[in-house]
Amino acid sequence: MRYTLIFLSATLICASGQQIYDSFTTTWDRTSLFTYKNLSPSPINFQSGVPAGDAVINLTPETIYQTMDGFGATLTDSSAQLMYNMKNAASQNYWDLLGYLFDIGDGKQSAGFSALRISIGASDFSASAYSWDDTSGDTSLSQFNTNSVPSYAWTVLADIKSIQPSIKLYVLPWSPPGWMKDSGTMKGGSLKSQYFTTYANYLLKSVQAFTSKGYSVYALSLQNEPLNSNPTYPTAYLTSANAATIGQTLRGLLNSNGLSSVKLIGYEHNWDNTAYPIDVMGKAGSSFAGASFHCYAGSVGAQTTFHNAFPNAEVHFTECSGTIGSDWWSDIKWDMDNLVIGAPQNWARTVMTWALALDGSGNPKLPGTDSCGGPGCRGVVTISNNAWSVNQEFYALAQGSRAILPKDAGGPWGQRIASSVSGNLSWALRVNAFVTKRKSSSDWPRYSIVVLNWNDNSSGSWNPQPVKATINFKGVTAAYTFPVGVTTLWWYGAP
Repeated sequence: MRYTLIFLSATLICASGQQIYDSFTTTWDRTSLFTYKNLSPSPINFQSGVPAGDAVINLTPETIYQTMDGFGATLTDSSAQLMYNMKNAASQNYWDLLGYLFDIGDGKQSAGFSALRISIGASDFSASAYSWDDTSGDTSLSQFNTNSVPSYAWTVLADIKSIQPSIKLYVLPWSPPGWMKDSGTMKGGSLKSQYFTTYANYLLKSVQAFTSKGYSVYALSLQNEPLNSNPTYPTAYLTSANAATIGQTLRGLLNSNGLSSVKLIGYEHNWDNTAYPIDVMGKAGSSFAGASFHCYAGSVGAQTTFHNAFPNAEVHFTECSGTIGSDWWSDIKWDMDNLVIGAPQNWARTVMTWALALDGSGNPKLPGTDSCGGPGCRGVVTISNNAWSVNQEFYALAQGSRAILPKDAGGPWGQRIASSVSGNLSWALRVNAFVTKRKSSSDWPRYSIVVLNWNDNSSGSWNPQPVKATINFKGVTAAYTFPVGVTTLWWYGAP
């Protein structure tokens, strides 16, 4: 397959000492696009006496922060429709795409996306507005079913799982069933208080529906963007107090039905409002694992504001969309600074963007919606004429994802470690660092850094320049020149 590589074995590396053999690079001029390079037979050695570079990356591997759960995107109905159509018309293209996106195997030039967000019912990227119980007044939920879900959505999900059996599913509704709301429709309005318990049971049955189809739900959120009640697509307003009330009921239902491992997320909206998730955790913290953020307002530092208020709560980042026609390199820089590097540095365990796949016009969308207005939203993948191409969001996510994947099948995931940058060109590099431990305590852990070199206009005009840097690690140093772009480096270090 096109994404298969052979990386140098950890056994050989261990015998040779601490050396950098593996790199992935995406450069500003696109001469390298998530390009793997094996540095053998001339690896980069960690050694003593290496002069400091213009930028000095300092790693503190004994300071370990959160475990990463993965990078990924949202499998909307529209994404699944486009992918399914390609499967029928050009099967090899389809399977090549799934492998390139989701294969986490060690030795693959693939992104290894490991988190996938899925709607319960319709979203703004569905063919119609539907819930999983559209029978008005069905408080017993006797008519609950998933029959309205397009069959192609289940087909594509099953195929993704066949590539990545441990995929983490993050599920949530864009709206409760319309009959539970004061608007009487999926579009806009608020959940009526008389249906709080019914809604909790609806979400329980939704998780059970995934389980019955062979999918384990990793996390469940009560409501996508609870402060958004746009009347042109499925949305619902939900106050923090009501979220806390529903969450307490739902947590009990999940626990009593053998689903205590499902994480309950208490907020799913923008960075500009930390008061909401802080209030939810203050009222019902024992029911919720944490909060999730989107990028459309505010700044990524809000995640640390929430973390500081509840240090034991989880932080997730679950939505940001590219815009059709925007500048490729500017987008890479923003995505790396704020999402791939910035979100984990502000405690995120997951980093997911919006639609996994759309066509070149940002379609198909729900008829009549004003969502993703203007030029339109861009998918991680563009599918056109039963062929696919990946966009800038892919390259940013892939560079981050490859840094945290397990070395061993079924082994531990990467954990963020402390890092800093000093030197006269410290401003030119954005860096995040990880350690991936091993199944056997005798095997050397894998260390990785993800580096953005955005030194493209230091003289006040366009002038992309590489940065000569050194990496300080456990008392020894390696020298590496980072091109303008994104670089992911791997090496193995003694436990």
